[in-house]
Amino acid sequence: MSAPLVQRLRPEWIDYNGHLSEAYYVLIFGFATDALMDRVGLDAAYRERTGCSLYTVEAHVRYLHEVAADAEVEVHTRVVAGPDRPGTRKARLCHEMRVGGVLAATEELMALHVDQEQGRAVPFPDEVAARLADLAEPAPDYAGRAVGR
Repeated sequence: MSAPLVQRLRPEWIDYNGHLSEAYYVLIFGFATDALMDRVGLDAAYRERTGCSLYTVEAHVRYLHEVAADAEVEVHTRVVAGPDRPGTRKARLCHEMRVGGVLAATEELMALHVDQEQGRAVPFPDEVAARLADLAEPAPDYAGRAVGR
């Protein structure tokens, strides 16, 4: 797993029950995806230069424990399926949000490398594909589950 993204909650992210509102779990997971993109070379300079970016096309979030208003969360990201052959256009990621070491939420997502001008998925550049492949780990036990299982 990569070094964690550490995020202090903001007051506007707290719901009427005094806990992190569900939309903000996804926002924080999005920050973790951005950090991974920066790490593998899909950063702002790359996006500006190429017009390509990573698009989330499917996501599954599990809310396991309430996150209190004063919490600081850590999100660990794991690449569970990256480019495993030339021409691959997708990556599968799992984010794990922890508070004080306790797993509070997970997000599994499928992302595509998209050329925004063409409006379609295109292969990762070789160097990015290699970085993602180097980070790949076995999928956690919750990955691939459907809602209700």
